[in-house]
Amino acid sequence: MAKNIMDTLRERGFIKQTVFEEDLYELLGKESVPFYIGFDPTADSLHVGHFLQLIAMKHMQMAGHKPIVLIGGGTGMIGDPSGRTDMRSMMTRETVDYHCECFRRQMARFIDFEGENGAIMVNNADWLANLNYIDFLREIGVHFSVNKMLTAECFRSRYERGLSFLEFNYMLMQAYDFLVLYQKYGCKLELGGDDQWSNILAGADLIRRKERQPAFAMTFTLLTTSDGRKMGKTAKGAVWLDENKTSPYEFYQYWRNVNDADVEKCFKLLTFLPLDEIASLCGCGDERINAAKERLAFELTKMVHGEEKAVAAQAQARAAFGGDAENMPAVTVPADTATVADLLVAAGAAKSKSEARRLIEGGGVKIDEEKIADVNADIPAPARANGTFVLHKGKKVHIKICLQ
Repeated sequence: MAKNIMDTLRERGFIKQTVFEEDLYELLGKESVPFYIGFDPTADSLHVGHFLQLIAMKHMQMAGHKPIVLIGGGTGMIGDPSGRTDMRSMMTRETVDYHCECFRRQMARFIDFEGENGAIMVNNADWLANLNYIDFLREIGVHFSVNKMLTAECFRSRYERGLSFLEFNYMLMQAYDFLVLYQKYGCKLELGGDDQWSNILAGADLIRRKERQPAFAMTFTLLTTSDGRKMGKTAKGAVWLDENKTSPYEFYQYWRNVNDADVEKCFKLLTFLPLDEIASLCGCGDERINAAKERLAFELTKMVHGEEKAVAAQAQARAAFGGDAENMPAVTVPADTATVADLLVAAGAAKSKSEARRLIEGGGVKIDEEKIADVNADIPAPARANGTFVLHKGKKVHIKICLQ
């Protein structure tokens, strides 16, 4: 007998909240269930937070269930207040459409769009953009209690700064998405991050009220570190799946440098390695955890960027840590770059000159083997004369610099 997908997701640490759990478990065990996950197109690339959702979607698909990828071309025009303390900036329709196209191309690398349970992709702008507001209020708004909505965490967290009526509509619109997908495709389950619980629950409740049919909600744990911080953030910002925003080397290095306590969780949530293999890789509390981190970084980079780029990123990382300047990441900077602080910015090792000075003050910057102590120091004469040298930022960032 095939394993129930809920058992798989629970064993790997995905499931955070659900309702009517016994009924959902029985349903997922006896038939192919159409389900959906929504993605708001707030940027022109998916990021690591989305990646967890894609992996969950792939697990569901491999178990025989049919994915519906909903691109929020309509809701993206408003913005989701969940997890926010401020109002999202509104995008033009043209920007939203461009982001939707970028998402389509990226998702096709992870989700199978062919076959009997091949995924389908829809855009909620198709039914939200021309919605008649009076009809919407009469047909959908009547099923929502304002008192109950105000208890939702996504709204309560915004009281002090103010919550616009524009954003207050978001829950109704997301719930309506679920209803439309139920009516058009028989979608019975919405999945998403746990910060979406209120919105997802509202959709399942709307179907049960309006259609008097079962509908289900399930949320996943958010990708956080062992101390509760969201993963997928660096000094440069988000860790993107687009190599033009986060290079394969930077992507590899991010996972190579995760905390020891987070390695097993990342393996379970973000890879398809068997649990016994993960346990074997992460079972040692000594220096062998570094081998597990290398494997984690390689597996994820291969999934996102392909094996060739994963091999290259791994070689660059090993070269950087081993002092092999021929194979470490290289950056060309203008030959007239004067100071080490300017160099750090030009090479992408610091976001600003003030940050570069703080790094130097902290004693974490070296040119070749020469430690830089003066925040106003020029690039050392021997390095400048050579035209090629290694810039070290702390113990983890090593860049081959070419002056040109």
